[in-house]
Amino acid sequence: MKLRHLIGLLSIVLALPAMASDYPLSVRSCDRDVSFTKAPQRVVVHDVNMTAMLLHLGLRERIIGYTGFTRSKHRDPWIDQALEGVPQLASRYPSIETLLAADTQLFFAGWNYGMHVGGPVTPATLAPFDIPVYELSESCSWVMSQPRASVDDVYRDLANLGRIFSVEPQAQMLVAQMRARIDQVRGAVAQVRQPRVFLYDSGEERPTTSGRLGMPQALIDAAGGQNVMADVTASWTQVNWESVVERDPEVIVIVDYGPRSWQEKRDFLLRQAALKDVRAIRDQRFIVLTYLQVTPSVENALAIEKLASALHPELWQGARP
Repeated sequence: MKLRHLIGLLSIVLALPAMASDYPLSVRSCDRDVSFTKAPQRVVVHDVNMTAMLLHLGLRERIIGYTGFTRSKHRDPWIDQALEGVPQLASRYPSIETLLAADTQLFFAGWNYGMHVGGPVTPATLAPFDIPVYELSESCSWVMSQPRASVDDVYRDLANLGRIFSVEPQAQMLVAQMRARIDQVRGAVAQVRQPRVFLYDSGEERPTTSGRLGMPQALIDAAGGQNVMADVTASWTQVNWESVVERDPEVIVIVDYGPRSWQEKRDFLLRQAALKDVRAIRDQRFIVLTYLQVTPSVENALAIEKLASALHPELWQGARP
């Protein structure tokens, strides 16, 4: 990071007020207001990205259980170390009974991140048991109209969590750090040509990718690329291989998670005869990001830096921005 950005960030951090939240308070969660009379002391969190947010905010002691991820899903040993002694309450989605048994004071989850529309665990089904839910902002597109995913979704979540848990200075500092890093990249790539990018999550019969409502859209935008599936009004979704060929991506982002390694996913793509004329396959231009980096998280700043340096290596002269 350049000196002027460090100085700017330092001035922001020094200006942060040492405030505590005033209760009762309400925060906006998707299309609802969620109220708190005090800071939750017992939170159950779903998925690795939301868990990482709480850890970055210094809330490890408030996490009494997590759900929805295993080591085969993520490649982030620091999270395993931080969660040592914290029980995994469910390998997939939790039940109401699981959350009740844990004496949960807050469930931090999202739509298709721990909850399904019409499923057994939702804000509405947990309300009679006095278990509030804070919903991941990026996931709100499943229950309300959203124009396009944005890193502002992550900033909003961090700010709201800061208020909920009365750790606003920590939240503001994280947001300031992310903004400084991402704004530096945005400035560097503002005038460059945007390469066509396809994100490959998984899938053989049909690939799973992200349309304009998923966080990868925001990452590719900020890094100076164009998501070839930006016209798909969906978050994480499946498409046809034919649509990938038609859009001829110049670069393919591979998500490194799940039982198959990123190398196995790359080799699968290289073996597909239908993809042989796709420019990214011909040039073997692949970028590897972890699940944590491509889902809404503090690590989105690193993802944008990695994407930008790979999409526009001429700007960085061999070094990341």
